[in-house]
Amino acid sequence: MAQYFIKRILYAILILWGVATLVFVLFNVLPGDPARMLMGQRSDVASIQAIRKDLGLNRSKGLQYLKYLNDLSPVSYHSHEPSDYFYLDPDKYAPYTRLIKGKNNSLILKSPYLRRSYQSRKQVAGIIGQTLPNTFILAFSSIIFASLVGIFLGILAAIYKDTLFDRLSIFFSAFGMSLPSFFAAILIGWFFAFKLGDVTGLNLTGNLYEVDDFGRGVHLRLKNLILPALTLGIRPLAIVIQLSRNSMLDVLSRDYIRTAHAKGLAFPRVLFRHALRNSLNPVITAISGWFASLMAGIVFVEYIFGWKGLGYVIVDALNKYDLPVVMGVVLTISVMFIIINVLVDLTYALLDPRVRLG
Repeated sequence: MAQYFIKRILYAILILWGVATLVFVLFNVLPGDPARMLMGQRSDVASIQAIRKDLGLNRSKGLQYLKYLNDLSPVSYHSHEPSDYFYLDPDKYAPYTRLIKGKNNSLILKSPYLRRSYQSRKQVAGIIGQTLPNTFILAFSSIIFASLVGIFLGILAAIYKDTLFDRLSIFFSAFGMSLPSFFAAILIGWFFAFKLGDVTGLNLTGNLYEVDDFGRGVHLRLKNLILPALTLGIRPLAIVIQLSRNSMLDVLSRDYIRTAHAKGLAFPRVLFRHALRNSLNPVITAISGWFASLMAGIVFVEYIFGWKGLGYVIVDALNKYDLPVVMGVVLTISVMFIIINVLVDLTYALLDPRVRLG
């Protein structure tokens, strides 16, 4: 098990390095000058050159790439000379721990530095730290809704195979899988918040925490979570229903299930003790994959419903050409995707020893 765990961690590090490299390449071939974006169209040449020097844009692409990886790496090299490109700036990297101290340079342990926003000059890590909990709450609520409802409906569809309920579940699965998140968000928002707003009491836009009209304090608004969570959970719900149904039907046809019936065991005991656990492996894999994939669809859903999470931040940063924020959010989503997949692989290996042997 330890060897399998180490192998998955090494694969995750390689994938993360590839993602970081791809992000750097993509965002360094985009048209436009970040220095001019910061200073405006009326800025003089000297001011633009000073900003480019401060951002390190006057260096070669290769050196910028090394500095970029050095900033992201938890263990990184830094110079003690203020004039050096790799100078250790305490304002950027604090807190940090010196691992090896030389005469002119050091090897330090720190948190990844995602640089500063071009527009607000705030630390990108701080911006992400403020909005990441909202995104996680929305994604987690969506996947819990999809998992619980989907497994329950999938099991019922398998038990009542070829009935009207089974056919309706198959139709809903096909419809849900083909429904794009942005279209579902518009449709659900229009119907439940606009047309039926007086009945449901739901708002089209809103965040988890809101300041009241009189500015007397911040209040928790859980009802603002309902529509975006429902919208984001439709596609994984459709997948979970279909997989739960098919997996349960396959398990119920196995010989050991027939043997359990022949021994006189009650159907609920056979279902929950013998069939359910063995049918959940593909469902768990799908749920984990969709939890990570929700990060892609969450961009549209958050922006449409005004939910202040990573999706809302990245759209706003793209509109303002704020590249450090965009790059930081993309890397954060990638890290979340990788961590979730590693955890799922380990969970899958614990449930099925054949994975470890493979």
